[in-house]
Amino acid sequence: MPQPAALPRPVASLSELSPRYDALFVDLWGCLHDGYRPFEAAVRALRAYRAGGGCVMLLTNSPRPRPAVQAQLDAIGVPRDCYDAITSSGDASRAALAAGLVGTRVCHLGPKRDEPFFDDLGDGIDVSRIRRVPLDEAEGIVCTGLFDDHAETPEDYRARLLYARTRGMKLLCTNPDLMVDYGSRRVYCAGAIARLYEEMGGESLYFGKPHPPIYDLARNRLSALRNVPDSRMLCIGDGISTDIRGGLAEGLDTLFITGGLDGARFGEDPEHPDPGALAAFFAERQISPTYTAPALR
Repeated sequence: MPQPAALPRPVASLSELSPRYDALFVDLWGCLHDGYRPFEAAVRALRAYRAGGGCVMLLTNSPRPRPAVQAQLDAIGVPRDCYDAITSSGDASRAALAAGLVGTRVCHLGPKRDEPFFDDLGDGIDVSRIRRVPLDEAEGIVCTGLFDDHAETPEDYRARLLYARTRGMKLLCTNPDLMVDYGSRRVYCAGAIARLYEEMGGESLYFGKPHPPIYDLARNRLSALRNVPDSRMLCIGDGISTDIRGGLAEGLDTLFITGGLDGARFGEDPEHPDPGALAAFFAERQISPTYTAPALR
């Protein structure tokens, strides 16, 4: 059994770290909002960070391209003055789609709200040759999520995935997250379907966190705003296998939000996570963030 290791440095608020970093890569779900409303403490913290000269890049595994992500943030009341730019898994995945990595005739698995993924967005990514077709006419699959993430589970897709595997189709996963908290409910994401497909012997392709393409794109967008060395960047998120693993793989410092997806593992008091539970959690996953905090604030 893995042995608990020394804990990352705990911090009470972002202000403790602000002088050390010129740019933040900030996760959305579980850090800045819950799908319905923004977290006011997080908004205040990011506003204060920007007022002090810092740059905030929202880095999300949303399957939606950047314009659609911004529209969603506007709709739930996340103010634009708490961030500078957005990079999404949808952005990075669109480039792969345009390159034909899953063919030009694709079956879309996901809700209607994700259809802008296939539109001409004026972002320099030409998806005009891509056609959405039924599964039995497709060369590959683009998965942006479940058709109904409030009622379905990945098991509802097993028959489709079995058919796709027998035909040797690749699955482009536009959101590597397995689950997110949507208000008080936990719902499955595209990553859960992609993982099931791999378990069945299929091939899934990923471009969001923790995989390099989304970080390459985020750095490029950040460089258009400011020249920031890696040593002055901090990744913030509540996904240990996405936000934190991805940041560490890129050689970046990380702040793990303990009160997010895995908060129930660390005791009944979100403000004071159990040190032993935290140490065992990190040791089991062989991951050690640079810092921890109960919430982004």
